[in-house]
Amino acid sequence: MTSADAQDADAEPPTLRAVAPATGEALGTVAVASARDVRAAVAEAAAVQGLWAQLRLADRARYMARAAQAVIDEADELVDLISREQGRPRTEVEIGELLPAIETLQWLAEHGPGILAGERVRLSRALHPLTRARWSYEPLGVVAVLGPAAEPFATPLGDVAVALMAGNGVVLKPSPHAALSGARIARVFARAGLPPGLLGVVHGHAATGGALVDAPVAQVRFTGSSVAGAKVLEACARGIKRVVAELGGADVAIVCADANVARAIDGIAWGAFANAGQSGGSIERVYVLREVADQLLEGLVARAGGLRVGDPRAPETEVGPLVGGERLGRVVELLDDAVAAGATLRCGGPVEVPGLAGAFCAPAVLTGVPAAARLAREEAPGPVVSVAVVDREEDAIALANASPLGLGASVWTADRYKGARIARELRVGMVWMNDHRVARSAPQLPWGGVRGSGIGRARGAIALRTCAEPKVVTWEPPRGKAFWWFPYDAALGKTVRALAHLRSTRDADRERGLREGAGPAITVATRTLKTLRRR
Repeated sequence: MTSADAQDADAEPPTLRAVAPATGEALGTVAVASARDVRAAVAEAAAVQGLWAQLRLADRARYMARAAQAVIDEADELVDLISREQGRPRTEVEIGELLPAIETLQWLAEHGPGILAGERVRLSRALHPLTRARWSYEPLGVVAVLGPAAEPFATPLGDVAVALMAGNGVVLKPSPHAALSGARIARVFARAGLPPGLLGVVHGHAATGGALVDAPVAQVRFTGSSVAGAKVLEACARGIKRVVAELGGADVAIVCADANVARAIDGIAWGAFANAGQSGGSIERVYVLREVADQLLEGLVARAGGLRVGDPRAPETEVGPLVGGERLGRVVELLDDAVAAGATLRCGGPVEVPGLAGAFCAPAVLTGVPAAARLAREEAPGPVVSVAVVDREEDAIALANASPLGLGASVWTADRYKGARIARELRVGMVWMNDHRVARSAPQLPWGGVRGSGIGRARGAIALRTCAEPKVVTWEPPRGKAFWWFPYDAALGKTVRALAHLRSTRDADRERGLREGAGPAITVATRTLKTLRRR
């Protein structure tokens, strides 16, 4: 036992206090996991994982279906808890947390076995006349999941579920801003009958997350900020560990001259300001063609100004508080810097809500943000969007691609083919036409970005397959030997060359292969057949 372990054993474990961001109300406490606790959770998951991996895919799928039912059964409690702990309006919790969680679990139950089934492979009979081959997906071991604060239930639950479906054990570290919501993920799977110890939960801040990444896990699935994500990626590189990381992005909306402007206004307002602008994939930049710029800007400012900011428990609230006061401080810094650089704040900014102590920010719309402003280069952790007018679609594409981030983008146009052309030119992981963030609530679609927005994909078949290791298994008859085994001679060389000629697309080459290779091939075949008589 190390000295640190001895201290861990003797000291009373510190606690993490869950607080409602809207009111400051204490919601409960959880014990902070020490490095020793983290290693114990990983070891326990590994001990159970071997038996879990032996289950048939159809049996694992039944656990996913039961977990979906558990979410449905606990829906009222979950909505109340997530809304209070994370600050998201109750209706949005239903839309953005509960339904996606249920959809993900049911989709895994229905389609997971087929996706992970592997397949039988037909090999070339020229080189492998009797070989049978197939490949399958084998579990990795224990997967670490580090969840975000802004989407504390559906996003980490999706990572946990795909890892479990693939046959792995899991240790989850929820965001310290959403510890109670994260703990409910484990409760959902416990209600589904998951073997005890297979899914562990450890709570804490950066030190706990670092201990989990450094523990003997086979893969790390991380959702969070670019700063924290860079540290996770560095640690995984040192440990040669697989990693799937979503690091967010400053998503773009491009509004073409032929767009349905009314729909674009409503869609962009939701894409930018839902969840107080804190969701992965929130719109932060709008590039609009000059022909419709005035109409769009006027409508967006009016829509933003009309959104109701307040207590997330109230059914009429549309924008709740930011998860923490430090986020509001960063938003204020970015807004002040942009205005000082020459931008115009058309509406929004920090706001006080009578009777509530939370960090509230009314949806903010800016114009004229210069390229040198921090807001043009950095992700804003709140309901902030900048609008810029462009003369050509090519200008919008160039401005969108100038960002180091590349999570998602939306294109608002009546021309599907034009939208598809713009989508091809955008350097992002996802493009949605006349909508935004579609893939976040669709478990069938991969979710993830390129460049500074992360590595790998969450959700979709690819997420399941990245939680497993392809394994190839072949079978040969137990008698005889392959014709290319030792000893080598001229007949073997001519036979192999003839086989190459026979694969040519030219008639002359194939005729040459038959002419020059027939004799040597008969010699090699006769020699090989004789080996079948040996025991």
